[in-house]
Amino acid sequence: MSKTGAVKRRTRVGNYEFGKTLGEGSFAKVKFAKNFVTGDSVAIKIIDRDRILKHKMVEQMKREISAMKLIKHPNVLNLYEVMASKTKIYIVLEYVDGGELFDKIAKHGRLQEDEARRYFQQLINAVDYCHSRGVYHRDLKPENLLLDSNDVLKVSDFGLSQQVEDGMLHTACGTPNYVAPEVLTVKGYNGAASDIWSCGVILFVLMAGYLPFDEENLMGLYRKIERADYTCPPWFSSGAKKLLERILDPNPLTRITIPQILENDWFKKGYKPPHFEQEEGVNLDDVDAVFNESKEHLVTEKKEKPESMNAFELISRSQGFSLENMFERKKGFVKRETSFASKCPANEIMSKIEEAAKPLGFNVHKRNYKMKLQGDKTGRKGHLAVATEVFEVAPSLHMVELRKTGGDTLEFHNFYKSFSSGLKDVVWSPESKTDNK
Repeated sequence: MSKTGAVKRRTRVGNYEFGKTLGEGSFAKVKFAKNFVTGDSVAIKIIDRDRILKHKMVEQMKREISAMKLIKHPNVLNLYEVMASKTKIYIVLEYVDGGELFDKIAKHGRLQEDEARRYFQQLINAVDYCHSRGVYHRDLKPENLLLDSNDVLKVSDFGLSQQVEDGMLHTACGTPNYVAPEVLTVKGYNGAASDIWSCGVILFVLMAGYLPFDEENLMGLYRKIERADYTCPPWFSSGAKKLLERILDPNPLTRITIPQILENDWFKKGYKPPHFEQEEGVNLDDVDAVFNESKEHLVTEKKEKPESMNAFELISRSQGFSLENMFERKKGFVKRETSFASKCPANEIMSKIEEAAKPLGFNVHKRNYKMKLQGDKTGRKGHLAVATEVFEVAPSLHMVELRKTGGDTLEFHNFYKSFSSGLKDVVWSPESKTDNK
């Protein structure tokens, strides 16, 4: 095996075998995984144990994971179980493959009012149910609204998304556009009222295709949010405008409540209350074991060698390094990742990536054969960040994966167009004639 580490050994934890990374941030990483006993697909959120201890979040996280395990609702991502190793905590979640709701808007623009209302109704159902059990999201934003294969909305990260710094509760989102005005102060805030505000911003974006509060200057943005300084586009119905006016009320004490939203005429059109059975006798033993540091219940990460695949068969399944890889046209979802093949040495590939990224205004951080590209400009959703990794499929063939880890998806596509043209020398595809040299 070469030093690229590239005959990738798959990691197993408990009954799960990890696959690709679905998302990552400073606080956690989410990986796709399969239960090799049942064959079920899941998403596993991996959290650094030391970070939990450092921020004195053990009791809070234990309380909220317990609450989440008890919440079984059709519009909330299901939490199956919790595991821990000596260094990490693993939260096993339902995996949904329809992408984010906002991918639709990124690809096709605003939704029709009836469709936007249907998703908003499902969002309110989820938020209402969790609030009734004392669980507040505090960080509702596009990245946390997923769709399953039946186009059903699933809210993710309920109760797991906030961070505590210096004893104060702060929003963990990378952009404040969805945050209630009271969250921007240092006085603390009511989780229920701030969630409702965020739902209103989301409804506006669904119907308008853009944010109600958007300003390049952060202080200017804060002032707009604090005054609820926004304008509805002319295609909004009067009913939608009136509801938004009640939701985007900068005073949390007079802001509309969920019981009032449920009675609103615009909201009630075509409304279908959720029908589900609350699961009885949910077992919390795994949560107790994780947070009580019971050594007998600790799991270990094991590296398993994957089944070998003919390298050229692997590449023939891909479409090469093409912008078309970024889109799943059948579903209309925008992808945040792509990959390409190269017959160049790994070091040469790394150098080319760095050469292509720097002129586009990206800072490059290298570690072994992984690289993080961090944009130096603030975009619509903060700084664009891209993770790349080179690994070996065969002695003369490498695969390179690229995925967006931060920032706006459409900005990622614009970056990708320019970036890909700088890598043409190292890209190989099955149709290329380099083999005849």
